[in-house]
Amino acid sequence: MPQLAQQIEELFDHPPAKYTEEHERLFQSFKDALNSGEARAAQPDAKSPTGWRVNPWVKKGILIGFRLGTIVEVGAYPARQAFVDKSSYPLKTITKESGVRLVPGGSSIRDGSYVGRGVACIPPMFINFGAYVDVGTMVDSHALIGSCAQVGKNCHISAAAQIGGVLEPVGAMPVIIEDEVMVGGNAGVYEGTIVKRRAVLGSGTILNGSTPVYDLVRDAVYTAKENEPLVIPEEAIVVPGSRAISHPVAQKHGLSLYAAVIVKYRDEKTDARVRLEDIVR
Repeated sequence: MPQLAQQIEELFDHPPAKYTEEHERLFQSFKDALNSGEARAAQPDAKSPTGWRVNPWVKKGILIGFRLGTIVEVGAYPARQAFVDKSSYPLKTITKESGVRLVPGGSSIRDGSYVGRGVACIPPMFINFGAYVDVGTMVDSHALIGSCAQVGKNCHISAAAQIGGVLEPVGAMPVIIEDEVMVGGNAGVYEGTIVKRRAVLGSGTILNGSTPVYDLVRDAVYTAKENEPLVIPEEAIVVPGSRAISHPVAQKHGLSLYAAVIVKYRDEKTDARVRLEDIVR
């Protein structure tokens, strides 16, 4: 892997006038590493304050794909509405041996993403290149797993939930959802937010770099800082809320701003409500 990383860094920093078969073979080796989960845009790191570190070379490799690829017709041809996209990012090959449940009905998984065994994909859903979706997770209808997003084991990404992708800048932390997290319907997690293990995001919760999160249990406020992502604590139960605006005009009209609120931490009752059923896998 260090040799592959070095080759990707060199090709990114010194793009040729014309890409050759040798470059295409290198890029294919890189995509193979993404598909197998060996290469990740971010990975656990016990030495980091957040528990994660970014691998900028992986993002550089993904961007090389845009430089190297040409526009081609993708999908059934001569269908009337063939897809048109970069040749370097076709659909990911999923077979019975992959151990992934890909239900018919309009879902797409891009090549260069890792989808672990036991993942259930309920249509229509989308997993973008560079994403990492670990074993046993369910990606529900109309859910998005963005480029470079990292999703842990046995998570539930509910219907219409959006896990944003952070491809650029290359050093930025992608969105990370740790193991056993429940992301409720119509929730959105963006801009490098880290949701720690076994947290629950209620339906409609929005988390990003501009959203303060108020912890009623611990009397704390969590925010993203200039060089640090927003981090949601382990087992936190987060729901949509609001906070009053002190400006006189806002007070006159009774205005408030959106805020996310931690109302409790997981207990046995919560576990029973969000438990994933093996029968649907």
